[in-house]
Amino acid sequence: MTLELLTLDKMLTPFAPVIERRHDRFTRARAALAGGSPRVSDQCNSHLHFGLHRDEHGWIFREWAPAATAIYLVGPFSDWREDPAYALSRAGDEEWEIHLPEDAIEHGTLYRLLVKWDGGQGERLPTHARRAVQDEYTKQFSAQAWMPPRPYRFKHAAPATSDAPLVYEAHVGMSTEHRRVSTFTEFRLFVLPRVVDLGYNTIQLMGIQEHPYYGSFGYQVSNFFAVSSRFGTPAELQQLVDTAHGMGLRVVMDLVHSHAVSNEAEGLGKFDGTETQFFHAGERGRHPLWRSRCFDYGKTRVTHFLLSNCKYWLEEFHLDGFRFDGITSMIYTDHGIHRDFTAYDLYFDGQQDEDAITYLKLANEVIREVNPNAITIAEEMSGMPGMAFPVAGGGFGFDYRMSMGVPDYWIRLIEEKRDEEWHVGDMFHELTRGRVEERTISYAESHDQAMVGDKTIFHRLVDKEVYEHMSVSSTSLVIDRGIALHEMIRLLTIGTAGNGYLTFMGNEWGHPGWIDFPREGNGWSYDHARRLWSLVDDDHTRFRFMNAFDREMIRVATRYRLFDHRAEVLTRDNEQQVLAFTRGELLFVFNFNPTRSLAGYEFEAPAGKYTVTLNTDRVEFGGFGRVDESVKHFTRHVPPRLSLYLPARSGMVLERC
Repeated sequence: MTLELLTLDKMLTPFAPVIERRHDRFTRARAALAGGSPRVSDQCNSHLHFGLHRDEHGWIFREWAPAATAIYLVGPFSDWREDPAYALSRAGDEEWEIHLPEDAIEHGTLYRLLVKWDGGQGERLPTHARRAVQDEYTKQFSAQAWMPPRPYRFKHAAPATSDAPLVYEAHVGMSTEHRRVSTFTEFRLFVLPRVVDLGYNTIQLMGIQEHPYYGSFGYQVSNFFAVSSRFGTPAELQQLVDTAHGMGLRVVMDLVHSHAVSNEAEGLGKFDGTETQFFHAGERGRHPLWRSRCFDYGKTRVTHFLLSNCKYWLEEFHLDGFRFDGITSMIYTDHGIHRDFTAYDLYFDGQQDEDAITYLKLANEVIREVNPNAITIAEEMSGMPGMAFPVAGGGFGFDYRMSMGVPDYWIRLIEEKRDEEWHVGDMFHELTRGRVEERTISYAESHDQAMVGDKTIFHRLVDKEVYEHMSVSSTSLVIDRGIALHEMIRLLTIGTAGNGYLTFMGNEWGHPGWIDFPREGNGWSYDHARRLWSLVDDDHTRFRFMNAFDREMIRVATRYRLFDHRAEVLTRDNEQQVLAFTRGELLFVFNFNPTRSLAGYEFEAPAGKYTVTLNTDRVEFGGFGRVDESVKHFTRHVPPRLSLYLPARSGMVLERC
């Protein structure tokens, strides 16, 4: 039977043998992993087998270390020394275990492993450690026994997943205004209400898996089953998720399975003395840009480890899904570096890691089995066909893929073109192009566009005036332009978005400056690793205008179920810089001309009566109030035409009654 993906895109026909081979590899791998069980997820339980657990006799600890010659538990119970009483015994060819009485370890006990191998030894953290903490003085990480006497009890069911994702991307650590790392509790108390007020329905949390270097933004993971202790305890994360559910918010987590930190003492690097326990050998096992280790997805044990990791986060923390990070790096043997993906051949030229492709399909299968309502989002920049298409039809199984070309387009436009050169035809084309069979989430900017050395959209538009003229009593044409275009860019992005929309914490209201985590190069400063909420809360600044606009924009998208409909263009007037399109019963109209307002501008539109429901030029949004929203607009003539007043540099949304 022909895979559905091949029937929907005839340009894939020449590559049918490759797509079919990849599907067959997945089918065989699934059968092998399931081992006769109808659900492959039933076999993905490495987190229940390995690591520290209670049993009827006290404690049992198991580890996978095929090249080890000896392993010892070390901690305060052994005076942090090698002690025969805490030596693990072999349990098969590759596993080790030890049974301990109940009083040997208690909740909160710190411990590490001393692993020996032919020719060497080293202290390590367990591969399945559920908590790792860093000593304030020595900076050394230790595993921590985490078996609280009263585990957290969830009170709220997850919200329904029928609504399109309106995603608020957030980093817990930098979510405070104070110059320090914020916590799960602070985020729950002070940030969740802001997200609800704005109307977003999904929180995307970054940096949750433990990572030794805070400045990695959480993308250099060391302990895949451990909640980052710098933000709080596992119970505090559980309470955050539970509270979000009670407020009607879904919670998805950035899941980093594309690579691992190269650290050995606290990570998986050379855990048993070899390079190849988890990773590829030689150069293939080292990412040339990230200086991290690359998983060998062809190893059954590694696949089990990562699939169990998916299951663990869903079950233990009641998460509603994942955004998979760095997929392009996973699926190409050269990580997609310095490649311009301009032809289909590049997706099927033999430079793909088909083990990684199989793993991603299995991961989506496991996630759906564990939580049928979970959503998965692919961060993939090459445009690999089938990424957000069902596995059964030949795809990878993700629900959505990020429209990563959209923010790049806005940056190029702002940086390279004068306002008078903004071509509305190009805009609509760039913002709507994509694979029609795959669902997408669009965004004007995420955290990527705000990192050190770069600028947010608002910062690009206003530059240094963001520090000088954001008072409501100040007059600045630069700020007027910046606010207007900031809102128009976001309105056009969500108006043309395929199936969802995303913003990064604070960027919706034009947060000044870039993101730069504490590091040696900036004197370990937290100045740019925080969010200055007082700016948007201050009625005397213009930041509140953009925040108010974002709230109303999200309200309109939700109320009219924007993503249930496709954008249909009505006019692309490049000479006058006017763009108009419909989406269901909504009509979007933009005048990007920086100086010329258009009175009585006519264009063909579906017949009916139109009323303004959103307008970037409202005074409360920082505009000039040039549109009388009480006026009803009627189409006239045959074919029907609509006549509107379009202020310069403004966008509006009208409802057809």
